[in-house]
Order: sequence, then C-alpha cells, then structure tokens
Amino acid sequence: MEYSEVISESFGNMLINKLRTGLAALGIVIGIGSVIALISLGQATQQSIQDRIEDLGANLLTINPGAQRTEGVRGAAGGVTTLTLDDANSIKTSHQITTIRNVSPEFSRRAQVTTGGANTNTQIIGVTPVYATVHKITMDSGSFISERDDLGMTKVAVIGLQVVSDLFGVGSAPIGQSIKIAGKTFAIIGITASKGGTGFGNQDDIIFVPLSTAQKQLFGIDYLSSIALEAKDSDVMTDAQTQVGYLLLARHHLSDVTQADFSIMSQQDILNTASSATGTFTILLSGIAAISLLVGGIGIMNIMLVTVTERTREIGLRKALGAKKKDIITQFLIEAIILTFSGGIVGMLLGILISYIISNLTQVPFVLSVQAIMLAIGVSAGIGILFGWYPAKRASDLQPIEALRYE
Repeated sequence: MEYSEVISESFGNMLINKLRTGLAALGIVIGIGSVIALISLGQATQQSIQDRIEDLGANLLTINPGAQRTEGVRGAAGGVTTLTLDDANSIKTSHQITTIRNVSPEFSRRAQVTTGGANTNTQIIGVTPVYATVHKITMDSGSFISERDDLGMTKVAVIGLQVVSDLFGVGSAPIGQSIKIAGKTFAIIGITASKGGTGFGNQDDIIFVPLSTAQKQLFGIDYLSSIALEAKDSDVMTDAQTQVGYLLLARHHLSDVTQADFSIMSQQDILNTASSATGTFTILLSGIAAISLLVGGIGIMNIMLVTVTERTREIGLRKALGAKKKDIITQFLIEAIILTFSGGIVGMLLGILISYIISNLTQVPFVLSVQAIMLAIGVSAGIGILFGWYPAKRASDLQPIEALRYE
C-alpha cells in the first residue's frame, strides 16, 4: 500500500467523526499550548529580569551588612548595622583599592509620604550625588541630589513617576511643591525617568533624599543599609570583591574571613540567583502542564481502541483480501500520528498566541522559544507513536474470520 493512499484514507476516516476527532485532539492542544506558553513566558521573565538588573549598572557591586556567600569573601552570620559612612569613604580613598571607579553610600527605608489629601508608603533612599552615576539614573525633569544638598542636610527630594502618579496624579508637574516624609516637609527638586518594575521592585516608586538628611533628620541613624560600587570594568569584578572585602575585614578588626559581618554581591550574582529561581519555577509549571499531555495521549489511545472496535469488520475484510499485519499497523499508527501532530500544531499556535497576549498585558518582552516549538513537534509525534501503537497492534492481531463475524 502506498503511503500517500494510507495518509489520504486516514484523513478521510477522521473526518467521518469530526467531533470525536476534535475531542481526542483537545487534550494534546491544551497540553502543548500550555507548555509552550509557560516556557516562553518563563524565558521572557528571565529576559526582563536580566534587562532590569543590567539597567542598574553592568559593573555594579553591592555591599550589604550581614553575611552571605560571595565569590570574593565568604562570610558567616553578622549584624545588619555594620556598614558606616567611614567604610564607604575608606573604600573611596584607599590606595589598596585599584579596581573601583565610584562609591555610593546609601540608606534605604520605607516611610509614609503625604501631600494634601493623598498619601503613599514608598521606599526612601538617602543618597549622595554619585548614586545617579552608579545606578544609571536619568532625570525626566529637574535635578538630582547635589553635593551642596548633602553637605547642608537640606530637605529636598527627587521622586519617581509612580510617586508622582500616587500623590499628584498622572501627568502632573510637581517640581517646587512640597511633600511630607515621616512628618517632615521636603521640597521636590526633580523627577526621575521611568525604569519600570512592579511591587517593591518598582524603580519608579522611590524617593531620593540627601544621605545626611536621611540619617540625621529623618531616621536618626549613623549606619548604612548598603554601599554600591562601580567597578572600572567587568573584567575586574572578582578582584574588586576581593580587594574591598579584605579592606573591610581589616576595618572591622576581623582576621577570619568566615566571620565577615558583610557580604558583597555583583550584578552577575544577583542575575544568576534570579535566573535560577525563575528557571526552576518555569520547569515546575511546565511539568504540571505536561501532565495534560499524558492525559491527552491516553484519550487518543482510548479513541483509537474504540475506532478499532468499530472497524473490526473492515479490518477482517482487508486481511481476507491479503492485507498484512504491517499494513494494518501502519494504517492505525498513521491515523494516531496525524491526530496528535495536528493537535500539536494547533497547540503550538495557541501557545504562541497566549504568550504574545500575556507579554503585551504584562509588558514583559515577547520571547519565542525555539526549543519549546521543537518540543511541541517532537512530543506530538512521540505521543502518536506511543499511544497509537497498542490499538494498531490490537487491530493487526485480529483473525480475519472472527473479525468478519463481528456484529
């Protein structure tokens, strides 16, 4: 029997029972569509996280109080108030540090902000002028915190677009107006350009004030929440971690690196951690979605078994006319493969469409996963062979005389 005839006849047999064929393929459509959508969205999320982290500065190192395993210095448990402005100044002026271009001491805390009848709870970051350089901050309007503002402990604020929206309304121009942060009045001198984000990670939901003002007038503290460092280039990141780590160990009178009361993280460390987390989550969701592929395959096997039963007399007639077992197996196996492959193609298109729609709604980049598409094609054909083999084998084993007698 020619394969073209087999394929043509298979299409004809499936079109006779359109509803049953459609329901059999539905499980495959849902399974393939779900897997492709989840893999694509997972990769899009990873790309979005990578873009946002790189926007913060490609050569950025962050020193945090407390300890965490890092490439340069590996520390143990420590306090959360162990970094000071003197630490930042020592890194900046030390002749031992040859890999750092800029040092940005920072203090961050959430606080209630009000103006008129509006209020919001947002992140307040005390900064020096170099913060804008280290973190790649650009201004939408007005100016950033200046050296004069920091030295004079002036009560001025630079706010993000989300804060503008929350306090003044979208499209407002609040420069020159006042806001109250933790009950103290600050004059708005600038608005930062949008960086995007959601929730606590929203880079537009931030208010910047002079570091000295944040420490002495707002929160009454004398320590830092972090120190950001800009390395001279990406090739010296590891050396920079080591140099800074050992300088801080000496300043904190610690001789054992395992007792370090700080941690140093690079952007790559953060990116690797975030990518690992999103990758694991994507695999987990894809695994759950793949269960529907198994269910769809079982459904197709059931449909094919029903088809074998319905076509018992036809099978008996074919064998009586000389059809071989191989011909019968080929007939039913091709029907199963066509059914699953068609469902796989529809599921692939559905998955791509879902990914595109969700990407537009959530403003994450649209990523078309070639691996997911290849997976769809391979899995579709594989399910057709795997779950179509048993019904095809059962059909080929029917005895012609018994099959012809079947009612």
